[in-house]
Amino acid sequence: MNAADVGRGDRQKGSALMGILPQNILDQLQEQAIELPSWAFGNSGTRFKVFGTPGTPRDPFEKISDAAQVNKLTGLAPIVALHIPWDLSDFDALRKHAEDEGVELGTINSNTFQDDEYKFGALTHEDARIRQKAIDHHLECIDVMDKTGSRDLKIWLAEGSNYPGQADMRGRQDRLQESLQKIYARLSDDQRLVLEYKFFEPSFYHTDVPDWGTSYAQVAALGDKALVCLDTGHHAPGTNIEFIVMQLLRLGKLGSFDFNSRFYADDDLIVGAADPFQLFRILFEVVRGGGFNNPDVQFMLDQCHNVENKILGQIRSVLNVQEMTARALLVDTDALREAQVSGDVLAANQVFMDAFYTDVRPALAEWREGRGLPADPMRAYLDSGYQEKIEADRVGGQQAGWGA
Repeated sequence: MNAADVGRGDRQKGSALMGILPQNILDQLQEQAIELPSWAFGNSGTRFKVFGTPGTPRDPFEKISDAAQVNKLTGLAPIVALHIPWDLSDFDALRKHAEDEGVELGTINSNTFQDDEYKFGALTHEDARIRQKAIDHHLECIDVMDKTGSRDLKIWLAEGSNYPGQADMRGRQDRLQESLQKIYARLSDDQRLVLEYKFFEPSFYHTDVPDWGTSYAQVAALGDKALVCLDTGHHAPGTNIEFIVMQLLRLGKLGSFDFNSRFYADDDLIVGAADPFQLFRILFEVVRGGGFNNPDVQFMLDQCHNVENKILGQIRSVLNVQEMTARALLVDTDALREAQVSGDVLAANQVFMDAFYTDVRPALAEWREGRGLPADPMRAYLDSGYQEKIEADRVGGQQAGWGA
């Protein structure tokens, strides 16, 4: 039985059902916003195969229209991130289109991993000409931000080496800092640079920005407008990601999340699919550290939907974040702190588990209906006819995907 069925079946309970989530929690959830990635609506796959699907967007305008469906049905996704050069467009027209669809343009993501000249690095390359080419690309991204009204420039670097001795690791860090300083200097007062990190891939011996400490060291040297982006899939197995969240919030340097799930490496699967308890623990630390509904901490998805419907995949994703946020907000922090201070290990753990095991889905379904949203956004999308329409309309042209 899904959440909508439970919500309809328990309609007679009224406020008793809603009482699972107190009004102060509902008020906080109403402010929640999760940025969607434009590329999630294009075709994707693995290094073996990228699959085409009927109705896939062919340009940034169609990506925005699909993203807007997620927001219309959930009320959770009012912002869409763009990727340059994949989303090159008439940005004045694209911004107007987004406004007409009820969303806005958000983070601008750069790309220095699909050019042959970046084979041995971009911002870290030994050749000053190639470094300048990569810097110029980021300056162009900031030009796009000026047109779209975007605040954040997100940088992920596929840079490093595959063999011991191949590269001067220290020299690459110095060159990275020098390049980032030139990019940072171009930001306006209300713009930010967020530097993402990744444990490995596509460089397998060393990666230039492999962990939060390296990202933190680089952005701390830049200034207050430079922060760290944490991608939940970019860590070694067994890493305590919630500890990193806590530390970056404590240091005032957590700028954004890229939410996704992974089973083995950077799988970019639906957030909460692999380990919902981990997502709960992360979101508890976000709440504990003052990062929830904090304009300085941007929630965003970074996912690819290889075999599932893309719009439904994004709907399921934002609902997963909302559900685990609600559970994190249910933690009895007074009881938790009392148990921690007294050294009652099992009582403290029980407080956590009580919140995690609380099924908030029926209450959220009823709450959505009270706000004019469908109780079951997944079913509402299937019933809307939108999928059938785009499959019929989007015939011909080049479907969007990696590199387009």
